[in-house]
Amino acid sequence: MKGGVIAVIAILAVFQLAVQHGHAVTCGEVDVSLMPCINYLIGHDSSPSPACCAGVKAVKGMACCGCVKAAANRYTDLKDEAAQSLPTKCAVQLDIPISRTVDCTKIN
Repeated sequence: MKGGVIAVIAILAVFQLAVQHGHAVTCGEVDVSLMPCINYLIGHDSSPSPACCAGVKAVKGMACCGCVKAAANRYTDLKDEAAQSLPTKCAVQLDIPISRTVDCTKIN
């Protein structure tokens, strides 16, 4: 429980930083935002947690394709179907697919 509270606080902090005018997004911020999703993405949880969905919403504000792709590639056991369904399950429309194979040169 304590870890979950810390994760939510971290996600909220990242989101606050991401919406500040002129803030450059780092891949570390994307990693922190998506970290609560790992258990869902590797198949240990059947659905994403509220902290995970908060992280997906934060990533939407960051819009950093290369970082999302790099984060996905760090986990060899990541389930592609789970990754691609994550935005829908969290009711977030992302312009960036969560995928190891996304071509970021084709993302606006």
